[in-house]
Amino acid sequence: MAGVALQQVHKTYPGGFHAVKGVSIDIADGEFVVLVGPSGCGKTTTLRMIAGLEEVTLGQISIGGRVVNDVHPKDRDIAMVFQNYALYPHMTVYENIAFSLKLRKVPKQEIKNRVGKVASMLGLETLLDRKPKALSGGQRQRVAVGRAIVREPKAFLFDEPLSNLDARLRVTTRAEIKSLQHRLKTTTVYVTHDQEEAMTLGDRIVVMFGGVIQQVGSPMEVYRRPLNRFVAGFLGTPPMNFVEGLLTGSADAARFEGGGLSIALPPNQPAAVRAMVGKQVAFGIRPQALVAIVGPTDRPTIPVISTLVEPLGDSMDVTCRVTGAVGATVATLVARMPARDGMAIGQTHQLAVDSDGIAIFEPGELGPNLSIA
Repeated sequence: MAGVALQQVHKTYPGGFHAVKGVSIDIADGEFVVLVGPSGCGKTTTLRMIAGLEEVTLGQISIGGRVVNDVHPKDRDIAMVFQNYALYPHMTVYENIAFSLKLRKVPKQEIKNRVGKVASMLGLETLLDRKPKALSGGQRQRVAVGRAIVREPKAFLFDEPLSNLDARLRVTTRAEIKSLQHRLKTTTVYVTHDQEEAMTLGDRIVVMFGGVIQQVGSPMEVYRRPLNRFVAGFLGTPPMNFVEGLLTGSADAARFEGGGLSIALPPNQPAAVRAMVGKQVAFGIRPQALVAIVGPTDRPTIPVISTLVEPLGDSMDVTCRVTGAVGATVATLVARMPARDGMAIGQTHQLAVDSDGIAIFEPGELGPNLSIA
C-alpha cells in the first residue's frame, strides 16, 4: 500500500482544451478518496492520469513516494476497476480473477490460494466456473473488483464502477466496496458523478468543476460548510434552494429581500456577510431547513403555495411558490419534510425557516460562501 500525491497537475489536449487545471491533493496511505462532480469536470481525466492512461501535460504524480509521470501503467502497481467491467467473455470467473497473476508467472498453488481467498471475500465461491454472460451485473462487478484485489496493488482506482447497475444494486454494491476497503486498508481513488455515492463512500471527497478542485474535505464538512455556491448546490438531496436578492438593514441586523422573501438573518453574522449590506447576494437554504407549520412560531416564516408534492415514504419533497406581491418575481422553493396525510397541490401554508440551514453567497455560479466565519 502507498499514498498518492498530485502536485499542480494539468491536462491539455491537442486543440487547446484544458481539461484539468492545477489539481493538487495528497491521498494518505489507506485513505478512500472520492472525486465527484458533473460530467466534463475533469475527474475521470485525473483518475486516468494517475493510472497512466493519460499523459500529464504539466505537474507531477507520485505513488508511494515514487514519481510515475513517465512510468508505464503496468509498472505503477495499481489496479483499476472500470465502468463496463472489462471481463474476458471466453474465460471463467476463476480465469478472469487469476489472469494477471498468470501473466506474472505466479506459482499455480499460490494463484489458487489467492483466488480462493478473494472469491470467499466477495461471495463468488459458487460462481468460479461460470463465464461472464451467465452472471448478473452485480456479480460481474464483483468479479472485476476481485481481479483488482487479487493483485494486491498499492492503490485501487475505480472509474464509476456502479453506473451500469440498477438503483437497488448500486446501494448494496457500494456498501460491499466500502466494507471491503475498510478491511483491506488499501489506498483507493474513486470517481463518480453521484453525490450520494460520494458522501456515503469517501473518507474525503474532492469536488471538481471546470477542471478545478472546488473543495476537499470530509463528506459532512463539505456538506455543512461548502466553500462556494457550486459545492452547496451540488451536494445535498434535494439541492440547496437559491434566491437572488438584496441584503438590507444594518451590519448588525441584516435582512435578505428578494423573490418575495423577507428574511431576517441570525445576529452575529460573519464580517463578510455584514460587508454585503446594500449589495446583491444569493440567499441559500437547504430543503431540510424548511418546515410546514401550523400555529405561532418564533422562527422566520415564508408564505407559500404548494405546486408539486412528491411522497418518498417517511418523507416528502414539496415544491412551493412564494406568495409575494402581485406582479413581483417570486421564488420557487423545495422543502423536504416528514410525510403528511392531506398535503396536496394548491395548498397555502407557512414554511418556518431553520436559521442553521441558511447561507449567503456572492452572486455567480462560483460565488464564495460568505457565511463561513
